[in-house]
Amino acid sequence: MTERAEFWRALLILGRVSNLPTVWSNCFAGWLLGGGGSGWVLFDVCLGATFLYVGGMYLNDAIDVDFDRQHRPERPIPAGHITAGAVWWFALVMLGAGALLLVPLGLTTSILAVLLLGTIVLYDVVHKWVAFAPVLMAGCRFWLFLLAASSGAAGVTGYAAWCAVVLGAYVVGLSYIARRETVNSPVALWPLLALAAPILLTQLINNGGYRTQAVILSLVLAGWVVFCVRHTFWTAERNLGRTVSGLLAGIVLVDLLAVGGGDLWTSLALLCLFALALLFQRYVPAT
Repeated sequence: MTERAEFWRALLILGRVSNLPTVWSNCFAGWLLGGGGSGWVLFDVCLGATFLYVGGMYLNDAIDVDFDRQHRPERPIPAGHITAGAVWWFALVMLGAGALLLVPLGLTTSILAVLLLGTIVLYDVVHKWVAFAPVLMAGCRFWLFLLAASSGAAGVTGYAAWCAVVLGAYVVGLSYIARRETVNSPVALWPLLALAAPILLTQLINNGGYRTQAVILSLVLAGWVVFCVRHTFWTAERNLGRTVSGLLAGIVLVDLLAVGGGDLWTSLALLCLFALALLFQRYVPAT
């Protein structure tokens, strides 16, 4: 591989771009539950969220460079594919660009954008040193979902807020498992309960004509979660990486459950994002 190719691949790996379809699905689902509206606003939200996510991932590696030199020397900075200074520069530019794209969308969206940016930075700074780091990671998705909802015609509804809460619970579960990738320690079973939070909410609030669809979508998500966690809990040789990558892609299925499938085109759009996340993971690691 040429030096230029190594550089561009380093940018993709540092940005964990295989997870971007899950960011876009959060934006799409939140926007729909906020009443939908202008497609240009949705595009702006997705673009701003993309910059914030990738910038946050760059900042993560820039801050963790000493840890990675000891424990993950294959990461792009320790491997010499890109300098730490360049990563810092990309991180700050992208975080700034993301904020600038989101602030003009209204006062509520601006406040949520600031909260999202602050949570991203806080997570990157402290996540290696505090036990509640999974909660901060969940907070990033929580604020993102609310931000997207605030950009819709109806704004942040009660149901959108609850969906943001259970999305956060799901992310807490997968983040706890992800933290065990670099340490040889047992993995507790409680994350399975957190991963089931979106299903619990759906079963509590859906009745009548929506019940059947809610059960079907819940079974789809539950089946995918079981398929992913078996690599950690029910195999002789655990593979946390496969579990975490699969659960990250499963965020799209959480969004599909949140919107109740929506109409045919909504379902197809979210399923395409799910397939895209799995496809991207074949070329760029999700973690």
